[in-house]
Amino acid sequence: MRDTNDRLRYLDEVMDLLFPPSPPDARPGARPGARPDARPRARSVLPHRLVPRRVVPRAWWHNALGPGLPVSGGTDTIETHLSDVLGRRMRVVVHVRPARRANRKPILEAYDESGLAGFVKIGDSPRARRLVRYESEVLRMLAGQPLKVVVPPDVLYHGRWRGLEVLMLSPLPVTSLRVASRRVPARLLTSAAREIAAIRPYDEEAGSEEQTGETAAWHGDFTPWNVAAGADGRLLVWDWERFAVGVPPGFDALHHFFHRALRRIPPPVAARSCLAQAGGLLEPFGVDVAQARRTAVHYLVALAERHRRDGQEPLGPPAVWLNPLVDHLECLL
Repeated sequence: MRDTNDRLRYLDEVMDLLFPPSPPDARPGARPGARPDARPRARSVLPHRLVPRRVVPRAWWHNALGPGLPVSGGTDTIETHLSDVLGRRMRVVVHVRPARRANRKPILEAYDESGLAGFVKIGDSPRARRLVRYESEVLRMLAGQPLKVVVPPDVLYHGRWRGLEVLMLSPLPVTSLRVASRRVPARLLTSAAREIAAIRPYDEEAGSEEQTGETAAWHGDFTPWNVAAGADGRLLVWDWERFAVGVPPGFDALHHFFHRALRRIPPPVAARSCLAQAGGLLEPFGVDVAQARRTAVHYLVALAERHRRDGQEPLGPPAVWLNPLVDHLECLL
């Protein structure tokens, strides 16, 4: 129940941000000194409040789910903002996000008359605003890259509203949830990770780093839930807010393996498995076994450092899941 309570508490904060009441005198025809629009519009929490996942516009059959969630009927909401900037009427579905994640942010599905028009990320904290702005920059850069395997979303809109960062992305062509949840073929994952590693954001001329092959790009969160096999044989990849350059080739392959392992085994065991399997995972990147082990240690340390900067320990203290593995491998660093 604690997770549910945290989600609902954060949901209340999010709905107040996205659907604020109109200020006095702001409504068309309002008399001077009039009170803000207090007429709430009910929305529904699906599947129900004990398992909050989405907040959707109220429909008649939602009465069976119990009382709706009162939402302000203000004139300046995220829906009116998107409608104004896109030039057509928009309605949103709000995803109820885990409240304790360091990079939490509201995620919306945006619909127009024809159906799903895109996904919207809202930067509602200093960290989230930076991540949203950065992802916009990364995706615009990727739009100019000659990608053949990887399919990122397009930026449909990026701007600011009421102090929030708003980024709307095109929906990637996932044919069904069943397809999206299916394991992606290993060969496709490897091809995608190699293509991402070869990205050079600023089209710099080949230099010493490229010649030695010691630095590469990586998606930064290349996990099973951020990728899906497309119908055309390419890999659909979203959530580019952690993209970075200047890492050894193979970080994405290690990240995908490690996080898939975390679904089945505890973090200390997953970390040992990541190190043990590094040779095979990085062979397609032209890395020998010794270098692969160094890269795996480098990756695990980098991940722990990211968690430290974010102020969270989703895998537990590094002293438990990381230090016992790397303390006697300092010669690899």
